[in-house]
Amino acid sequence: MKFTAQQIAALLTGTVEGDDKATVSNLSKIEEGKPGTLSFLANPLYTPFIYETDASIVIVNNSLVLDKPVKSTCTLIRVADAYGSFAQLLEVYSQMKQNKTGVEQPSFVSPTAKYGSDCYIGAFAYIGENVKMGNKVKIYPHCYIGDNAVIGDNTVLYSGVKIYYDCIIGNDCTIHASSVVGSDGFGFAPNSDNNYKKVPQIGNVVIEDHVEIGSNTSIDRATMGSTIIRKGVKLDNLIQIAHNVEVGENTVMAGGAFIAGSTKIGKNVMVGGQAGVIGHLKVADGVKIAGQSGVASNIDKEGEIVQGSPAFPIGEFRRSYVYFRSFQKLTDRIKSLENELKKYTQSSS
Repeated sequence: MKFTAQQIAALLTGTVEGDDKATVSNLSKIEEGKPGTLSFLANPLYTPFIYETDASIVIVNNSLVLDKPVKSTCTLIRVADAYGSFAQLLEVYSQMKQNKTGVEQPSFVSPTAKYGSDCYIGAFAYIGENVKMGNKVKIYPHCYIGDNAVIGDNTVLYSGVKIYYDCIIGNDCTIHASSVVGSDGFGFAPNSDNNYKKVPQIGNVVIEDHVEIGSNTSIDRATMGSTIIRKGVKLDNLIQIAHNVEVGENTVMAGGAFIAGSTKIGKNVMVGGQAGVIGHLKVADGVKIAGQSGVASNIDKEGEIVQGSPAFPIGEFRRSYVYFRSFQKLTDRIKSLENELKKYTQSSS
């Protein structure tokens, strides 16, 4: 689809400088601008490109002062916040690209399943018994929705997502390809035969509104009760959330993080990549856990920043790290001093 500068300016409440009938049908970086594309300039470091770009329309800040005219083929749209306005356009563009509706075949939708208006169910999807889906839900091909699952309005499940039975997904959520919600928690009891008996996992997973989950992430169902992901949580790719974990509002986790069973993570927590938290712990609100850290005890202080394995306050970690790096030299110095002391003792005797 094509859009004119006038249409874009109206959407962003901006002002056109140049040809208000200039059209675009694609997006580009300002340094790679091509005719027929839309770009933006927010970072002052990229200002020189505004005079060279071949992009047909560029969104700029109202405060931008030009040293010379831009190319005659380039139309500017001035707005209060170029970066925020471009992000707004990206959201609109993304929604338009994903604006699919209807049920593709072959797919299976149980006669007892219910879904709202303007939904999309892709080919080879499976929708189980008594599933309830809201309005404008997008289920991409090869998804599986187990019996009695609930999915809220405007939620998107990309290809290959698996939602096990009884799990609940809120409104405005996004779950990326091949993630699994509601697989069994890791529950096994040793027995007298020197092997392990599976403990049935009869709980579920509850994901609240405005949650985004990256690809190949796994969230285990609770042994009893619910594993809970509170509203606004953002999970990266390849994350493991174990059974009966609770993740607080607006917490974010980078790729490869793992949270062991029954741990309670507070709200507004930030967990770095490949960090891990062992089971049955509590992490206070606003805590920041550095990448590759291993949390082995409760973090009770709100806003604490920790690093290391086992993790401890980052100030102590940085001071200790000076000695970590010099450990071999310190060891050699101690051995040298011991030898000197030994010689001194022998000579004194």
